[in-house]
Amino acid sequence: MILHLNNEQPLLADLYEPPSPGDVGLRCTNLRMMNGKRPVFVDEIKSIFFFPYLHIRFVEIPPGAIGGSDPSMALEAEGDEEPVTEPPAPEVEADLEIDEDFLRRIREV
Repeated sequence: MILHLNNEQPLLADLYEPPSPGDVGLRCTNLRMMNGKRPVFVDEIKSIFFFPYLHIRFVEIPPGAIGGSDPSMALEAEGDEEPVTEPPAPEVEADLEIDEDFLRRIREV
């Protein structure tokens, strides 16, 4: 997961368990910078870290990052609402015509 702290660069970390509504902070391990290096404020990467939610802007948990979950399963809001899905990809036109006049004007510049 990616941990976004207030006024800091994002950090990669491994969660012990997904956050729950009753938590006051986030417990994680294997804390590292986005390039995989050890942050300067960390003595041992494999230590256990606890970040109070007061210092966390948001947590980014990629699909399939939580063990035992189905990565293809869409998140559902509480209630009978539709699941969140990706918007359809725009169709690409196969035969695009090149505007010769436009190309001529670009070459003149």
